[in-house]
Formats: sequence, C-alpha cells, structure tokens
Amino acid sequence: MGSELIIIPILFGVVFGIAYLYFSTRNKERLALIEKGADASIFVKGRRAGAAPFWKIIILNISLLLIGIGTAIFLASILVYSFGVHVDVAYPGTIFTMAGVGLLVGFSMTKRLEKEE
Repeated sequence: MGSELIIIPILFGVVFGIAYLYFSTRNKERLALIEKGADASIFVKGRRAGAAPFWKIIILNISLLLIGIGTAIFLASILVYSFGVHVDVAYPGTIFTMAGVGLLVGFSMTKRLEKEE
C-alpha cells in the first residue's frame, strides 16, 4: 500500500532536483563568465531572423500527427474488413506508421516554413 503512494513524491522530487541543478549550474556558469569579463549579451537568446513562430510549428506538427492517426484508423479498418488482416496487427501497425509519416511530413513542412519567412 505504501509503495504506491511514495512514487508520486519521488517523481516530483526528481523533477525538482533536475530543474534546481540545471538553473543553479547555469547561474554559476554565468557568474563565472561575467567575473572574467565576458559580455552579458551572450546570455540573451535573440530570435533568429526568418524563424517561424513556435506556436505555428507546434500546431502544424500536432495537426499532421492527428491527421496521420485518423488516416491510420481508416486504413486499418479497410485492412481488417476487406483483406482479413488480424485486428491486433492492423490497428497498432498502421497507427504508428501513419503517425510517423505525419511527423515526417510536419518536419519537412517546418523546414520549408522556416526557409520562407
């Protein structure tokens, strides 16, 4: 009973520990660079010229992923009812394949979107 309850605080502790180590180490590195006379402008991540907005890329990839999954379910039902492929093989196989194709198309469209802007 107790082992199930302790997993969630351990997960939160691990996430907090990783975030704390990341930010404290980053702060120490920046302070060391400033002490050595480095310019503070190296810490500012400027927006690249011609980069597409982050929200456009996320929406594009999520929409293509969902289109791929929907197409996969449709194709799997065709495979099951027309060609007699086993249900346990048809649905997961086509869903993973078409989701991967959707993400691959999203990657290429993102590259093209960044070249245009």
